[in-house]
Amino acid sequence: MRPIEPTEVSLSVQDLATDPALGLHIRIVAGHAGCDARIRHNRIQRVGLVLAGHLGNVVDHRIQVCGETETSYFPSLHPDVRSQVLEPFFALGICCVIFTCGFEPAPEFVQIAERTATPLLSISERTGSAIQAIEDFLDDRLAPRTQVHGVLIDVFGVGMLLIGDSGVGKSECALDLVLRGHRLVADDVVVCDYRPPGVVFGGPAGILRHHIEVRGLGVLNIKSLFGVTAVRDRKRIDLVVHLRENAGDDDYDRIGIEDHFFGLLGVQIREIVLPVRPGRDMAAIIEIASRDELSRRAGHHSAREFFDTIERRLKEGIQYNQDSILPMAPCPPKK
Repeated sequence: MRPIEPTEVSLSVQDLATDPALGLHIRIVAGHAGCDARIRHNRIQRVGLVLAGHLGNVVDHRIQVCGETETSYFPSLHPDVRSQVLEPFFALGICCVIFTCGFEPAPEFVQIAERTATPLLSISERTGSAIQAIEDFLDDRLAPRTQVHGVLIDVFGVGMLLIGDSGVGKSECALDLVLRGHRLVADDVVVCDYRPPGVVFGGPAGILRHHIEVRGLGVLNIKSLFGVTAVRDRKRIDLVVHLRENAGDDDYDRIGIEDHFFGLLGVQIREIVLPVRPGRDMAAIIEIASRDELSRRAGHHSAREFFDTIERRLKEGIQYNQDSILPMAPCPPKK
């Protein structure tokens, strides 16, 4: 089972200008007809080199910013030169131009923006703080995303993504873990988004937040049943637990020396396969898997340390009984 491909994420200029989460005093000055233009890049570009006639690195779906330096420099250009630098710039189909520090765009900017339906925006905040706020906002809105069918739960602070075939018992296992004091993040549909450097977070999908579906009981609201401490809205995915029904010996690792990984949004996350069988306490096993993950973070790998100990003692000449793995008395010398 593998997640679907990440969907392309974009944001309209209108959404940028009207979203209160941006936290900036922003207004649309001109080019209202083009406010449906899409922003597809989470980094901005300064207009400085454009005013010098260099257009080689301009990306049309990135926000273009005019700060105090650009705004004060533009009036020094000859009127003919102003048109020569602005016409090819706006002809690229840029998504929008933002003026910081509360500056109003020059009339030449307004005229060509209206003609090409390119939004011009003005922000009251200074350039540095405005750029930081915009890029933080776009990091969240434009993060690569995908959806995985599974359950995400916080076990001892470890984000564990339970995956497997429908009906294998993922939700029932998550409910048992909630009863043990752990926290549900998402059930059925886990919305995953990438954050640098190489981290994937998961959360619930819309109206499924805080809900879990258990066969025979229906849809349950975990927050209402167990309180706010039984749920959380977001968690980093640290470990993928693949529940397999009727798994053979070749389907999972009996030793635990080799690590296997699950690719999610370009990030390799450690994956373990747990066979599901009648009478097996899956919740307890998942708790142990979480504790083992914490132990690995602290630099302890139980299986590898165990086999390192065996190899070291074999080199020291100690013989072992294969059934008990206990040291045996050395054989007496032959007469």
